[in-house]
Amino acid sequence: MVIAFFRTIILYLLLIVGIRLLGKRQVGELEPAELVLTMILSDLAAVPMQDFGLPLVYGVVPIITLLCLTMILSVLTMRSVRLRAILCGKPSIVLRNGRLCQNEMRKVRMTVDELLEELRLQGITDLTTVKYAILETSGSLSVLLYEEHQPLTPQQLSIPCTTPSLPIIIINDGRVLDKQLHWLGYNRTWLQKQLRERNFSDPKQVFLLTADETGVVFCVGKE
Repeated sequence: MVIAFFRTIILYLLLIVGIRLLGKRQVGELEPAELVLTMILSDLAAVPMQDFGLPLVYGVVPIITLLCLTMILSVLTMRSVRLRAILCGKPSIVLRNGRLCQNEMRKVRMTVDELLEELRLQGITDLTTVKYAILETSGSLSVLLYEEHQPLTPQQLSIPCTTPSLPIIIINDGRVLDKQLHWLGYNRTWLQKQLRERNFSDPKQVFLLTADETGVVFCVGKE
């Protein structure tokens, strides 16, 4: 039982490191190569977890080999457009100037029902308002509307607006993140002042406190 426990932990951590090495984009949007890798890795990790007679190295070596191969292919696809097209495919325009590209839809095996569903998910029901609908290599649909059908912006309406600032977490569940506090140009003295203004005597009483470069502070105490 103890051996199974540690074997599982080792393989689990190895897979996490491997997926992290692939980058955030691959985690959120799996390309065909990454999808295949994910399926293979799950099988390679499952066998050593269950078969105690199989040396752990028999599961670790193939996993590391596949991760290394994937990293090499990632570098090569960044440098070679042709290889990237072979491994990842190319985006397909399935709707152009309000008209369906039927030949392209047949190539990517996309039905009209699937296209309409994807458009409805983006709040679009009128095909004539769409200039381009592009099926990306990740399987998501990118839609570009005609200018007259795009949402108005403050600039078009000549409405003055300010650039939003990014709130940075300073206190997370009672813990002060000094690195982020100093990154904003603040210090502990400033933080204590903010806490006193909100009737807190200690950071441990705060569940969340964020601040931005403009000095806007958001604070929530622990329940």
